[in-house]
Amino acid sequence: MSDSDLIQLYSGRILELAADIPHLGRLPAPDGTARKRSPLCGSTVTVDVTLKDGQVTGFAQDVKACALGQASAAILGQVVIGRNLAELTAARDALKAMLKDAGPVPMAPFSGYEILIPARDYKNRHASILLALDAVCEAVAQAE
Repeated sequence: MSDSDLIQLYSGRILELAADIPHLGRLPAPDGTARKRSPLCGSTVTVDVTLKDGQVTGFAQDVKACALGQASAAILGQVVIGRNLAELTAARDALKAMLKDAGPVPMAPFSGYEILIPARDYKNRHASILLALDAVCEAVAQAE
């Protein structure tokens, strides 16, 4: 990876997101919890959720990931409250397609993932980027 590739991949906006992740920590009494780990890089994300009528009402995340995984968790943290499993699953699947198949950016309110388009070319980063959405989908499914 050249220096210019690194600069493009780790843009200022990605680093800003990584430095300001919403809902850090753990919930005292979650309805569902999931921990996901990327075997390639060792990044982990643990998510706690509470639900009411199928919608996320409480959310916390413990993020130990690279800057791209942290940025992804920050984007999720900004929009997760009020979402249901179908919306979260669709966002996860769209993000995966965006990264792996050059698909479109996930639909609003998940369109903030557009910032991660430069990571398409770095397959070894995809799992870390997907961790937060994978974990929240599992935690919500568990809570239901």
